[in-house]
Amino acid sequence: MSAERRRSSPYRLDRVPFEHPDAVELRDEHVRLGNQLYADDPAAVHRGGSEGIAPSSVVATFVAYDGDRPIGHACLRRLDGDMAGELEMKRLYVREDARGSGVADDLLVAVEQVVRDEEEAPRIVIHTGDRQHAALTFYGRRGYTPIPVFAPYEAVTYSLCFEKVFAGA
Repeated sequence: MSAERRRSSPYRLDRVPFEHPDAVELRDEHVRLGNQLYADDPAAVHRGGSEGIAPSSVVATFVAYDGDRPIGHACLRRLDGDMAGELEMKRLYVREDARGSGVADDLLVAVEQVVRDEEEAPRIVIHTGDRQHAALTFYGRRGYTPIPVFAPYEAVTYSLCFEKVFAGA
């Protein structure tokens, strides 16, 4: 994003603790919307177990604000199991009235910057679902490519997973 746009932006991004009340509020809102979106899918019974985030696994959490109002969220966690050490972005979410403003782009850039600059990792992975059409378009336009579904999402049949490999990796 250009410095010009950032200067004129009506919102700001703050790096906050995972347990920050605004981060919790936005994550809970995001989960509720996902539960509604997939309520009629039989695989949704597995959603709860796959959607948990252990606070100890979180590397960074960002909240976007319009004035004092939280409008967007993203966090980054370190995976375990078969993908131990890999970094996954979770809960990239922007409230409906703030969509299209560039907030999602800024949240994504902030998370990717942590992956590249602080963690020095070669890639980032994400998980989304097949009914999240706007998310699929968003990630595709930003260089994310499909990868096999990874744990803990295998039992959630509508799962789609993606990666972005950083140049020089």
